Amino acid sequence: MSPIPYLADRAHVTDAADLIRSFGDDAGLEAAARADRFRDLGNHINFCRWRQIERLIVLMSVNRAVGTVH
Repeated sequence: MSPIPYLADRAHVTDAADLIRSFGDDAGLEAAARADRFRDLGNHINFCRWRQIERLIVLMSVNRAVGTVH
């Protein structure tokens, strides 16, 4: 699995930022809970979306460059 999440559009970044603003350090847990809820509903599209947002939140919390730096 790639450490860099796939972002289908800018809305993923907006959703991640909104969760961080609303839930602080628990934003990743909230994104995971949303992903689990959609998985339980059988909605694989939104499950994958929220799982990628969860990964983005983790990436946004790291205080160093991740991946290739040019």
